[in-house]
Amino acid sequence: MKKHILTVDDESEIRELLREILTASGYRISGASSVEEAMRLVRSDPPDLVITDLQLEESDGFELVEQVKAVAPKIPVIMLTGVLFDPEVIRGPVGEKIAAYVEKTAPLERVLEVVRRQLSK
Repeated sequence: MKKHILTVDDESEIRELLREILTASGYRISGASSVEEAMRLVRSDPPDLVITDLQLEESDGFELVEQVKAVAPKIPVIMLTGVLFDPEVIRGPVGEKIAAYVEKTAPLERVLEVVRRQLSK
């Protein structure tokens, strides 16, 4: 059974890039462009992992993390972001709910490495 990954980003190019690399690595991928769409998928076809952008058009990744954890606390969430974080900033309550952070500028191999590590737990 293929592991199911939900990617959430308001940029279709990013979702498509993630879909290509993750599908090629043997995962089943769903994509969403908003928190609402992502939550519909989490409820109807729960993923094994969520990869979300921090900055979404009508919301943000932190709100999505809160909603995912309320419905399915065991699903790990990877935050993919163009924003560089001060590690101190992400030590709060929401930071504790996020499995990993990956910069959008990171090589795709790094993204895959983090995905594999989260799905092997």
